Amino acid sequence: MAPVRVGIVGLSANGGWAATAHVPALAAVDGYELRALAGSSAETARVAGEKYGVPLTFGDAGELARHPEVDLVVVAVKVPEHRALIEPALAAGKQVLSEWPLGVSLAETEALAEAGRGKTTAVGLQGRSAPALRYLRDLIKDGYVGRVLSTSLIASGANWGPSVRAGRDYQLHPAGGATMLTIPFAHTADTVAMVLGGFAEVSATMATVRPRVRDEVTGDSVEMTAPDQIAVTGVLTGGAVASLHLRGGTSPATNFHWEINGTEGTLVVEAADPLFWIAKLTLRGSRTGTLEKLTVPARYELPQLAGRSAEPSYNVAHAYARHLKGDLPDFAHALRVHQVLDAVQRSADSGSRVQVDAK
Repeated sequence: MAPVRVGIVGLSANGGWAATAHVPALAAVDGYELRALAGSSAETARVAGEKYGVPLTFGDAGELARHPEVDLVVVAVKVPEHRALIEPALAAGKQVLSEWPLGVSLAETEALAEAGRGKTTAVGLQGRSAPALRYLRDLIKDGYVGRVLSTSLIASGANWGPSVRAGRDYQLHPAGGATMLTIPFAHTADTVAMVLGGFAEVSATMATVRPRVRDEVTGDSVEMTAPDQIAVTGVLTGGAVASLHLRGGTSPATNFHWEINGTEGTLVVEAADPLFWIAKLTLRGSRTGTLEKLTVPARYELPQLAGRSAEPSYNVAHAYARHLKGDLPDFAHALRVHQVLDAVQRSADSGSRVQVDAK
């Protein structure tokens, strides 16, 4: 079978997520050929093409999308740019994989989901491809903990702490579509839904405890209006009670700890990196009263990626492998996640419990 010919929008010679994760992931998975890239200009694209050995380079993403030697367009740029890049690619009849979040708002995500209806689309919710988390899902399904009673999760947001890094200022305000709610909380809520089922109702508290943070480039104090504390409790569709708390920045104590309690046992997932969906995970379980480390069976992992679970490309590579099987969350799924985020926002704004409408 001919390989899927990939064109990446946002691959830069200066690095970034596409270079760190997508390029090595594509190299690790049979069935793909990195054929094209688009940059901010024809010159920057040419330089990136030389660096990564990509033959077709474009200063216009629309040209990349229309090129006959591109089958799959990967959008790996800031979320405010997504819609303008995704819609032409869909119109050109191409498969589209968009990094998360899909849109800057629920309304924009609805429009993109409608544009992608009946087409091959995917979003970068890498937690669904992580071998350890897929194994966790199957342990729950197979009754390791019995009936799930409750789940508790505490994590850090990585960003949204006391300072803002270079190029991340657009994450300081909700209008940019890239906040602690729309990125780490969304990845968290989607992973919980994959393993245990989604929220049926939520009660949320969100606050911006640090209204001003330090710009790491200039040293200036700058305003932040995006939430840096998100606490959500609620009931999952299966009846279990859930509690999720994300804190801005990082913690020397706990950056990701997830506990699942059931009638017959307990499961715990931990990561040193707050970005658990692309980090190395440790899984422990107990059915006897003593927690023991659980090893993810080899069948969950691509053999060529064994021992590389700490690399950012690890779960992205598993996502590409699953895309070949048509087994990645699509734009319709992205809309359901955004609907959960909307319910959380409405609950925080109103101070009341909200039913989740994510059909």
